[in-house]
Amino acid sequence: MSHKEKAIGQAEMDLRQQGSRRVAGSTQKFLKHYAPFDRMKGDALQWFAEKAQLAFHAADSEIVGPDSGNVRFLYVIESGKVQARQAGEVTVTEYSVLNLGPGESFPIGAATSGRPTTNTYTAVEDTFCYQLPTQDLTKLMAISPEFNLFCTQYIASLLQQSRQQLQQQFAQRASEQQTLNSPLTKIGSRSPISVTPETPLRAALVGMSRAGVGSLIIAGIDQKPVGIFTRSDLLDRVFLVDLPSTAPISQAMSPNPFMLEEHATAYDAMLAMATHGIRHVLVTDAEGKLSGVVSERDLFALHRVGLRQIRQAIESAADVESLQRSAADVRQLSFNMLAQGIGAEQLTQFISALNDALTRRVLELNLHNHHFDGVEWAWLAFGSEGRDEQTFSTDQDNGIVFTCPDAAEVKPLRKRFLAFALDVNKDLDRCGFPLCKGNIMASNPQWCLTLDEWKNQFSKWVRSPEPDALLNGSIFFDFRALFGNAELAEQMRRFLLTATGGNSLFLQAMARNALSVAPPLGTLRDFITDLEPGHPGKIDLKKYGSRIFVDVARIYALATGVHNTNSVQRLRIASKRLAIRDEEVNAVLEGLDFIQLLRLRHQYLEDKPGVQGDNLIDPNDLNELDRRVLKESFRQARKLQTRLKLDYQVH
Repeated sequence: MSHKEKAIGQAEMDLRQQGSRRVAGSTQKFLKHYAPFDRMKGDALQWFAEKAQLAFHAADSEIVGPDSGNVRFLYVIESGKVQARQAGEVTVTEYSVLNLGPGESFPIGAATSGRPTTNTYTAVEDTFCYQLPTQDLTKLMAISPEFNLFCTQYIASLLQQSRQQLQQQFAQRASEQQTLNSPLTKIGSRSPISVTPETPLRAALVGMSRAGVGSLIIAGIDQKPVGIFTRSDLLDRVFLVDLPSTAPISQAMSPNPFMLEEHATAYDAMLAMATHGIRHVLVTDAEGKLSGVVSERDLFALHRVGLRQIRQAIESAADVESLQRSAADVRQLSFNMLAQGIGAEQLTQFISALNDALTRRVLELNLHNHHFDGVEWAWLAFGSEGRDEQTFSTDQDNGIVFTCPDAAEVKPLRKRFLAFALDVNKDLDRCGFPLCKGNIMASNPQWCLTLDEWKNQFSKWVRSPEPDALLNGSIFFDFRALFGNAELAEQMRRFLLTATGGNSLFLQAMARNALSVAPPLGTLRDFITDLEPGHPGKIDLKKYGSRIFVDVARIYALATGVHNTNSVQRLRIASKRLAIRDEEVNAVLEGLDFIQLLRLRHQYLEDKPGVQGDNLIDPNDLNELDRRVLKESFRQARKLQTRLKLDYQVH
């Protein structure tokens, strides 16, 4: 070979190497936008880029399936869309497939274990995929801990990364909220109670009482404040001077209240309070119109609230007004825990535990006016509180169980309990737990029953599993005692588990009911977002997400005699008794954890004063990682439903 030919050959080789490096470079640039590649070290990422080949798959062509033999590649989608369909599914429905898009990998489990896949993966449209040979996949797992975790614990890996993102987001928000540089628009009440100067004193006091507030703003018809009236003014400005209740509030108010514009900071308000010896600062807009009120308590709440202080405040609270403040502190502390990266299971149990303490104190305060000496009774929590799974937005689901040896005394005793329960329900409503729209409350005679009446009610629902009975079962079979004689609740539970354990007809009916709602996974798009009338583009994370896990957990708990009411505990214990593999259960629980975490985040970030948060999210508002984890979480819900369907032969 001549010198010239050698030079040309070397040049061609250099060009090929440069082209290869350019391809590898573009591969790395693409992968860095997606998990887990965005967290992998440079050498591991370069290994993947050098070993993977970009392959084209025409629309409607099968990429890999059960009949392909042992999986030879791990596929990572570069562009296009791939549909995964479970083997044996003849009819493609909205609920039998999973769509995969750019950055997503398949089939992870089969590729890492060197076996055939159980799913059929088809290109929905013209698609390019990076193909990494399985022998190189094994080496990559050895050199990259991040990639190893991703392959062996797929959803756990994504969930961990999502939590870290969420933690950063909340930590920043927590820092903003808990600084004296915070603008007054983010502090205190944004819906202050105000009246005109001519309002009669009595009417003004009634308004304060109903609103459960300690201050009242007096403003003209132009909405500009002219005075303030607080509870402390009652003594000096009303009682000691014998001011008649018909007098206008202007005669009792403190005139010329201190005001700051909205752009002022918490520090400005704190300095004003210290300088002028006041406890409230009125917030106005640029035109001088009332827009909010900041109290001394609000500024105190800027500092991190501790668990011990909250418990002490709850246990020593002398009235409902004090408990209202404690309820706000519970929410703030829960938010701080979100910012510290606490998981959803721990956080919902934590919220429930503090809400339990608050409810017990409400009960204790009301027992000062209602006496049941010598009577065996217990206050029951149902639904999410009964499961220790309360989120930020929760209404009341409660009841009473009692015993009464003398049948003639049942009716008058129930009447006394109903009066007591009505006071408790109203006070809980004032503390931020709205009255149940379905009237599932202890003040409803239907749910204030003797022990024998509760057992009879359970028996009727189990014997005749009609739609209403199944609905009631999904609410009332998740119960626990919050106050009183807990043994009464345990007797109810033992009776229930005995009645349901061997009742295949009832359990099958419960399973059929649980399968009536499916995860919102679509065939043509990632998610179905038109299931809720009036909320286009939204997904109800409770109805189509967490409820699925909760319903299945309840059925398996009733079938296997699990006494626990918490869904995670039910699934963990029941899975042992049903010989379900740990990795399968862990993936399911991680899916539930993420959906609950998403609900908590949404309810807090979307919170509006005086309005209960919802569970409706727009998946388009999620970042790419969260969309991916949500899709996998819904897939775990569907797998759980598939097992339930097979176990109870629901067609």
